[in-house]
Amino acid sequence: MTILDSHIRLSRRTALQCLGALGALAPFPALATPPQGFEQWRDSFRARALAKGISEATWSRCMGRIEPDMSVFKQMRNQPEFHEKTWQYINRRVSDWRITAGKEALRKNEALFARIEHDFGVERGTLLALWGVESAFGDPLVQKNHMRPVFPSLAALAWNEPRRRSYWETELINALRIVNKGWSTPEEMHGSWAGAMGHTQWMPEVWLNVGMDYDHDGRVSPFGKPDDALGSTARYLINRGKYHRGEHWGYEVRAPGGASGSRSYAAWAAAGVQRADGKAFPQPNASAKLWVPEPGGPAFLLGPNFYAVRSYNPSMNYALAICHLGDRILGASPFIHPFPGSERALTLAEVQEVQTRLTKAGFDTGGTDGRVGNDTMKAVKDFQTRVGLPTDGYAGLQVLAKLRELR
Repeated sequence: MTILDSHIRLSRRTALQCLGALGALAPFPALATPPQGFEQWRDSFRARALAKGISEATWSRCMGRIEPDMSVFKQMRNQPEFHEKTWQYINRRVSDWRITAGKEALRKNEALFARIEHDFGVERGTLLALWGVESAFGDPLVQKNHMRPVFPSLAALAWNEPRRRSYWETELINALRIVNKGWSTPEEMHGSWAGAMGHTQWMPEVWLNVGMDYDHDGRVSPFGKPDDALGSTARYLINRGKYHRGEHWGYEVRAPGGASGSRSYAAWAAAGVQRADGKAFPQPNASAKLWVPEPGGPAFLLGPNFYAVRSYNPSMNYALAICHLGDRILGASPFIHPFPGSERALTLAEVQEVQTRLTKAGFDTGGTDGRVGNDTMKAVKDFQTRVGLPTDGYAGLQVLAKLRELR
């Protein structure tokens, strides 16, 4: 899985629609001359693919005239680095836009989330947050702006990425199997440079082995209706994350100094650890671990379902952001105890003001929709460099105040 935290370049709407139409006719980028050695690799890989059960027709359709997307190597080398503090990381993902859009996504898909909760016991807030962070709730323009044909990307990586070549070869075979099954077409299979696709950013292996036909249309797909993506993601959290039906992920707590370890909520309460909001733990016999991300900051009791979310992306901050965003979409308050040196998150209107002012000052934010992605963060970082602020790329109150000083 990958984190897609991006926004729409509004000025590109027409161009993207044209590219989408052209993609149906010419799904793969064409190079005048294949890179040296690629055709020989492709010919040898064909025999391995056929031995794995890939049909000649599928091979020809997906790989027969393919050219590797060599830009993936630049993408690998130039992944933007922003050294966010924990509170900045959370503020950017638990944003005003995502909370508002998440409520609307729930309203439109209430029956689907109720069905998933009944079938799997996975809380709707968790799935809403994963959906919002991974693909902006399946926004088609986000997908067009940031996605590329998967087969040329995977072919390049399988051929010429030395550190994890066997991994990329396996994922390329998995992608071929998906087409072989009739679940998708090479033209439809657009994803990140690494091959993650759809509403919840499935790699081919996840699509092939965890995906399910939750809308009963005869195929498994992370695209289009969100049913398969969200139902399958719930099953992923159950099967691979060992999600516990009916348990909440955890709680912000007030903990005495020196508390540590894992025990039941009842035992934690007996040791003086209480929920920060003063409420009782609803399942006192369930187990949880105490975690304090930063000294002097908020403390949390984390149950098994927090770690189920972490199985989706092996980052504690990612899991905390997902769990907190899910709670906020469902009406919960921000954390009660602040992180050291933190500030409140900007409102949607304030983020849009930052983007508008940056654009006016000559920095490209990729749009003014209130969603902070890599373009906006780079614009902020460039602005911070110009005016002598710490260059962390964080669009916060300090940056907004400095922008307001410009004439």
